[in-house]
Amino acid sequence: MAEHIVKILECSYISHDVKRFTTEKPPGFSFIPGQATDVSINHPDWKDKLRPFTFTSLNEWSYLEFIIKIYDDHNGVTNQLGKTNAGAQLILHDIFGTIRYIDPGIFIAGGSGITPFIAIFRALHKLKKLLPGNTLIFSNKTAADIILREELTKMLGPAFINVFTRQGVIGFRDRRIDRNYLVDTIHDFSRHFYVCGPEVFVKEIVELLLNLGVSADTLIFEK
Repeated sequence: MAEHIVKILECSYISHDVKRFTTEKPPGFSFIPGQATDVSINHPDWKDKLRPFTFTSLNEWSYLEFIIKIYDDHNGVTNQLGKTNAGAQLILHDIFGTIRYIDPGIFIAGGSGITPFIAIFRALHKLKKLLPGNTLIFSNKTAADIILREELTKMLGPAFINVFTRQGVIGFRDRRIDRNYLVDTIHDFSRHFYVCGPEVFVKEIVELLLNLGVSADTLIFEK
């Protein structure tokens, strides 16, 4: 198993429960946008506790970036990362992931499941403006939970669709992504579909899409 010890260069909260980390980048280190790595904290009490986090940076950047949702309700790795500051060290392990860009399509994300799509969108936006033709449907509890709202709006424009599961968010949809929503919103199910989010979310969305006639060959999600 590959291991790289990297120093945290900067870290700060970008929302009430999401923290952005930038770290050193090991020489020759590379990945495909959408991929992730197992990460642990280089501390005797935490170095053996690995959690998967997606790269949100691009390969050509001189540093690595992770955008991580912090869970304060239990004493786990993200809780500890919430207390971790610049100068501390992380251990990066093997790179993995089946989410990668193939063709224009519909991206469906739940909460922090947006992270693999961030690197993909950034790469497409930079590479000859290849983002047109792609749509993001992003499900969150409330507007305060949207990760990188301004950047996603700038990149995607009207193709950035927000769905909120809690009512009362003025100006946005306040419904869940169910069969009726997919039928009302998507009119071409022959396209590629990219799905990421909590395990239950992904399972439900994938089953809905298959039942609506989406080919398994055009469904991209973490298996």
